[in-house]
Amino acid sequence: MPPWTPSAVVFDNLRYLLNEWDPIGVADLSQDEYDCMLAPLFQRLHRGATRAEIGEFLWYELEDHFGLDPLDRRTDAMADRLMAWWPAVCPAPDTGGAPAT
Repeated sequence: MPPWTPSAVVFDNLRYLLNEWDPIGVADLSQDEYDCMLAPLFQRLHRGATRAEIGEFLWYELEDHFGLDPLDRRTDAMADRLMAWWPAVCPAPDTGGAPAT
């Protein structure tokens, strides 16, 4: 069985969540500003990353990639949101199985 890849709908859902979070404040001007985080987030979530790992990734991206101080950017709240969203749209980690119910 081929490895699981996110559908266009799941991909668009994650883009929507990142744009709604909008830590830079530019989502109204650029819908693809956070696309650099899509694949790394999918990979982490699919392999079963913890909430702490997702939070650390978001923190690192804001600080290192975007050059922002992540302290007031609600990275923890976004990590919580992603962890709540993920089981509803994806298969279990590394199984290639059906989406969680």
